Amino acid sequence: MPKAQIQAMINEGVTAALAARDATRNDDDSHTLGTGVRRPVQVAREYTYPDFQKRQPLNFKGTEGVVGLTQWFEKMESVYSISNCTVACQVKFATCTLQGNALTWWNSHVKTTTPEAAHAMPWRILKKMMTNKYCPRGEIKKLEFEMWNLKVKGNDVVTYSQRFQELALMCDRMFPEEIDQVEKYVGGLPDTIHGSVMATKPKTMQDAIEFATKQMDKKINTWAERQADNKRKSDDTARNNKNQQPNKR
Repeated sequence: MPKAQIQAMINEGVTAALAARDATRNDDDSHTLGTGVRRPVQVAREYTYPDFQKRQPLNFKGTEGVVGLTQWFEKMESVYSISNCTVACQVKFATCTLQGNALTWWNSHVKTTTPEAAHAMPWRILKKMMTNKYCPRGEIKKLEFEMWNLKVKGNDVVTYSQRFQELALMCDRMFPEEIDQVEKYVGGLPDTIHGSVMATKPKTMQDAIEFATKQMDKKINTWAERQADNKRKSDDTARNNKNQQPNKR
């Protein structure tokens, strides 16, 4: 083998070895402070009840009715979302906000099992239990009837969307999947935007609400601009007609 080729192979091997060493050093340096001292690895802090309380969750006494319970559900799920509350802590921390009759009810349930088992239940199960307890069947029937007949009044998509979401929380058995909820929501939109929203084929409620709101805003703005344009033309015509009339002594 020629001497030059042998030297090239040696150089290539040395280069590869140096690159490997540098990569290892860089990886090690990512955990150091630049002085050869290893930087302490940051351990994720455990989510605590004070962390939960900082988000100001609502209290629930059991006397607030369907609306109060719905608002409690909404606020609790909002706290879970923005605070990254772990699934294991959801029921445990949520039930700490119960007061009065609701607290008595929960303590009675805990006595039938164990605190560990009660706190280990999924959030959706607690929601179902509380709905059965604090929303009589007759009230739920009224809400379901309202849901089936809910439609946008005039152009007020915002109020429609808000009420739809409130009812959906309490009438969850009507919608096995979110896509069923989306279809019902779109069905209640006015003809002026129904086709446009349908054409986008929204898969989530968030998508459907955002697009419906944008479409209605666009329709309202277009209508307002047309009205303003018509008024301007009418004023111009009246002014021209006045200017063309002969002066009378």
